[in-house]
Amino acid sequence: MTTPPVLSEARSVSPLGTLTVIPWSSEVTEDSAGTPFLMAYSLGDGRDGPEAGQQAMRAALESMGLSVGDRLFDLEQDAGISASLLVEAGTAVLTLPFLKVQCPVPAEWQAAARETGKVYFLCSVRPWAEAVPGQPVDEDRLRAFVSDEGTLAECAHVMLPVRRVKV
Repeated sequence: MTTPPVLSEARSVSPLGTLTVIPWSSEVTEDSAGTPFLMAYSLGDGRDGPEAGQQAMRAALESMGLSVGDRLFDLEQDAGISASLLVEAGTAVLTLPFLKVQCPVPAEWQAAARETGKVYFLCSVRPWAEAVPGQPVDEDRLRAFVSDEGTLAECAHVMLPVRRVKV
């Protein structure tokens, strides 16, 4: 089970509404620590309603140079996209032009991020009102949302390089 932390509760001001992130990773195998995933989504509770929030999220992603649903961006190769991910001490710090969030991540997620050096980031245009910040999300509900073809078609897909604090 995973609990999504809240990014912003300024829903009365923002058309995006309450933004949330949720981490998970694929199964660990003998050969791999798995793939770490991170998803950002809105609850659809923005000031102008869920449809306006979807349009605002799409516009925010497009203003970054990302498109929705049609390709996988790899930020080690796709220059000019302002996004970063710092992973340290059980926390992922995601920075995009329209948000900055610190998200607690489980040990297996952090191990997968270290091994692969990348995190598969999905930013959903489609709201997910069921996954309320602070409330656990069971694996079946998470799997149903993130594997739904409609959801995947309404996401920006980005491979984010993992940055670490240098000492």
